[in-house]
Amino acid sequence: MLAASTISNLARVVLGVVLLVAAGAKVVAGRRWVDQAAGLAVPRPIAAAVPWVELAIGAAVVSGFAEPWPAMIAIGLFAVFTVLIVVHLGRGLHPPCACFGSLSAAPLSWWQVARNGALILLGVLSISL
Repeated sequence: MLAASTISNLARVVLGVVLLVAAGAKVVAGRRWVDQAAGLAVPRPIAAAVPWVELAIGAAVVSGFAEPWPAMIAIGLFAVFTVLIVVHLGRGLHPPCACFGSLSAAPLSWWQVARNGALILLGVLSISL
C-alpha cells in the first residue's frame, strides 16, 4: 500500500499539472479563450486574468511552495468553476466549456462537474494526508 505522504505528493503534483496545462491552453487560445469565457458570463477582465492565476497557483502547488495554501486556493478555484458550470447546466445552457482553452470546446455537461469534483478531491488529499 502506498504511504500517505506518497498519495499526498502525487495528488499535489497531478492537481498542479492540471492547472498548468489549463493555464497554458488558455494562453495559447488567446482571445478565443476570453470570448468563450464571456459566453459563460465571465467578465472579460476576469477571464483575461484566469490563465495567469491558474499558472501561479499551479506552479505553487507543484513546487510545494507555501503548503497548504496554494492547494486550498486551488480547491476554492475549482469550487467556483464548478458552481459556474452547475448554474449554466441548471438553466439548460450548454456553451463551450473552454476549461482547457485551446484543448477543449465541448459543450458544458455534468462530466465537467464530476471532473472538478475529482480535482477538488485531489486538492483535499494533497493537504490532508
